[in-house]
This record gives sequence, structure tokens and C-alpha cells, in this order.
Amino acid sequence: MSPKGHKRPRVSNKLLAVVSALVLGGGGVAVVAGNASAGQEGDRTTQVTATIDCPDVGDKLTAVPDQAKPEVDEKLAALDDQVADAYRRLAAGEAAGDPLLGELQDQRGKSIAAVSEAIGRSGGAKPEGLDALKTCEMKQADIADEGAQAPDAQALAAAGQQGAAAASRKGAPARGDFVNITKVRPNVRTPAASGRASTGSFSSRCGRNENGHFNPDNVIVAPGVSNGAHHMHDYVGNKSTDAFSTNDSLAASGTTCSNGDQSTYYWPVLRLRDGKAEKDAKAPGGGQDGNVGTILRPKQVTTTFKGSPVGKVTAMPRFLRIITGDAKAFTNGTANANASWSCTGFENRQLKDKYPICPKGSDVVRTFTFQSCWDGKNTDSANHRTHVAFADQNGRCKKGFTALPQLVQRITYGVSPGARFAVDSFPEQLHKPVTDHGDFINVMSNGLMSKAVDCINSGRNCT
Repeated sequence: MSPKGHKRPRVSNKLLAVVSALVLGGGGVAVVAGNASAGQEGDRTTQVTATIDCPDVGDKLTAVPDQAKPEVDEKLAALDDQVADAYRRLAAGEAAGDPLLGELQDQRGKSIAAVSEAIGRSGGAKPEGLDALKTCEMKQADIADEGAQAPDAQALAAAGQQGAAAASRKGAPARGDFVNITKVRPNVRTPAASGRASTGSFSSRCGRNENGHFNPDNVIVAPGVSNGAHHMHDYVGNKSTDAFSTNDSLAASGTTCSNGDQSTYYWPVLRLRDGKAEKDAKAPGGGQDGNVGTILRPKQVTTTFKGSPVGKVTAMPRFLRIITGDAKAFTNGTANANASWSCTGFENRQLKDKYPICPKGSDVVRTFTFQSCWDGKNTDSANHRTHVAFADQNGRCKKGFTALPQLVQRITYGVSPGARFAVDSFPEQLHKPVTDHGDFINVMSNGLMSKAVDCINSGRNCT
């Protein structure tokens, strides 16, 4: 593995003070008793997990001149580093809440000012209102599940963890993050296909990352920055992808896809919360960022491009970049959350903010359905979102956008019923299922993309 980071309701002042004073090692767990329990009456003890909620600066950027992009990307990555470091200090009990938030605000203010200056120096209009995004808040969440499998003390010691009790809670999923899939009602709705629908498909068979291609980089969001994701990514397709990839290096690379598709497909790894030390237990993106446990290899990965229910699709431009879902949805809010969780045999029931508990014989399923409407001009955008969009509930693209082949990625895992697992995440996102996301860079040759479009528009299913 490579060695190569909506305004929410405020925690009450009394709770914040207690959280700040009582934060324990491993996930910011605090015990809050009596009337300090979020203002509730009574003398029962309530347990909460504190994390740090900061506005997402990158999501607010609408235009960045090409000349300013390297510096802007560097400063945005620095903002992620600052939040991750503050959360680690909070979780380890090294800093109290109010002083920590004040220090973090000062750091963020300098980085945000540097973003504005870089854009202004390059001839762009300085974005308005960014300075207001420097202030962060404390946010509470459910405590890590006390019933999760206990970690192995020797493995934790080898991984450099500070104590089994603390590490067992470090970012572990909460009981409330899981739901029995058999208790979920069917909720999948698909638009009816018109007579002009493009009903074919094109699939790339790219394997299950048998090559062991992992790193904690994100070349779309943080190009040129090691550990820009602060969590480990699984890759299939392009064999060379890391933070320092360029269009030229991607085009020159080999691929794990059988049809010569050089595209890059990646997503956060899924781990069993079993207390075992993985190879990255002491590494950035792994144990250093609170991502612990055994990395699960998928049983199956399918990568399929589908058509539009209302008409034909047009070719994707080479090097188009698309992100679906939001790695910071726990603190950003769910507006961009999109990844779905389910179980084989129950895929008419999709979950956005819960992990599924699957019955015996059923596998965990992650599904990434990517945006399928394109602005017709840009292969990326300042916030990596506005150049693409989802079709409406009837399958139509909004004005000014055109339909592209829609990437649908389906990943299955064999997980024992009741076993605790979690997706890798930024430290402060606490491994919440709503933060799951997928990333894609189209590196198909023009000839292969043309074949894909022809198959989709003519109603054939091709590989």
C-alpha cells in the first residue's frame, strides 16, 4: 500500500463543556451524566460521541482559473488535514473543545484567505463569503457499538494503538448505523422507458482489485497531495492511479479491464471491525487516520454503462471526472449523498444512511449510480460536481445538459450475519454509511467509447 487528508444544530453549551472536559481516547467518546445530558432531565447517564463539523469550502467554489488550481488544491487539502488533526487531538484527549475549535478557526482562516488570494492573482473573481466558512462546531453522534466484536490486544499493540478499550471505540460504527434489511420496505423506483429509450448496456470486466492497488490519495479532489483522502481506496481499471497521475500518465497505463478500458474506478475500502492489524495499521489513510480492521476484498465488482429511458446517449469526453456521493455527508448534510447499501436478494430495498444486516446466505451490496447528464463543455468543475448532474425523476436531463452513458457500479461482499463492518472515511466522519462514495475518470479510447455508445443506443448488451 502506498504510504503516500448546512449548518448543523449546535451541541448545547453545557454539553460542549462536558464533552470538552471528558473526551476519552479513541473516537471522542464522553460520558455525560444527569442534567448535562443535552439539557434532558433525570439522572441517567447518556453516552455521546463528539466530532468536528466544518463547512466544506471546496463545495462552495464555482470557478477556479487553471493557473490557480494547483495552489487551491493544496490549500483545500490543508483544510482537510487541519480538521483531521483536530479530530485526532480531540479523540486522544489532548485538547479541549473550545480552545481546539478556536485554534482550528485560525488555521482555516489562513488557508481560506490563501484560496481567495490565489484565485484573485490568477485573474478570477475572488469568491464571496468564504471567510464565514472558517468556523467549525462540535457535533454529537451515537456512541460506538459496545456489542461490536472485541479487538485483539496483541494486534492493537502491534498497530501502535493506545489501549484495547480506546481502540475498540475508535470510529467504530454505532448500533444505530445498522438495520435489518428484511425490515426495510421496498423503495426502488425506476422511470418508465419511452419508445425512444436507449436500452442497451456496455460492461467493463475489471476484476476485484486482485492486484492489491490501494492508496489514500484522491487525484480528482486533491491532485498532487499524498493522503488527500485520509482513507484507503480500492482501485480497478487503470493500474497507475495515484495522487500524482496526469491525463498523459493515465493514457499510457495498463489496465485490469479485459476490454482495454483504461478508466479509473475507485471507492473507499470496506473493513471488518475485528481488531486485527492490517498492513496499513501504522500508515496514513489506515491506522493513522482511524481506519482499522481487516480490508474486505469484494466477491464481485460489476461496472456497467446504461442508457437513458427517454432517448439516445452521447459519448463521454475522454478524461471526464465524476464523483458520486459525498465523503463528508455526515457533517455536510445529505444533499449529495448517493451511494446505496443493500443485500443480495433484497436489492429493491436500498439504504443511504444505514449499513444492512443481511440474512444468512445473502451478501452485502454497495451500489454507485453515477450522474448521467453533462454540461457539454467541461471534464471537471471547481467543486467537481456542477459539470454533471442527475436526470430528473422521469429520466430527463435539465436544460443545457445532455445524456451520457450512466455508470452503475455494483460491489458485493461476503459478511457473516451480525458482523460489524464499516467503510473507510475521513476521521471526523466516524465511518458513517452515508459518507460512502465512488470516483470515476473516463480513460476509454475514443474508439472504445464509440463502441459503448453504439451498443447502448442500439439496444445490445456488450462487454
